[in-house]
Amino acid sequence: QVQLVESGGGLVQPGGSLRLSCVASGTIFNADVMSWYRQAPGKERELVAGITRYGNTNYAESVKGRFTISRGNAKNTVYLQMNSLKPEDTAVYYCKLALGGSSYWGQGTQVTVSS
Repeated sequence: QVQLVESGGGLVQPGGSLRLSCVASGTIFNADVMSWYRQAPGKERELVAGITRYGNTNYAESVKGRFTISRGNAKNTVYLQMNSLKPEDTAVYYCKLALGGSSYWGQGTQVTVSS
């Protein structure tokens, strides 16, 4: 059984920074892809950033140059460093793990960017 637990969300002023963490537990050997998604009220869930087991990354255009995804040394942890945050970044952020053809999701962590 794979479980994902996110942390690090909160309230931050525009221009501020937050670092999200996601820890995966269970039978995991080098997950294929770990990703961050977000969902704002009334909007569809969208991909924010992803990282493969080889370290290749991809980002949504709206966050390029501001967000950085990385994996921990143990490979079961993924981080999202978010800088220069904007009000439009406000959303629930979800961690997703793709492993062996299956996808697993965390419960989400709220990020609110407001003055």
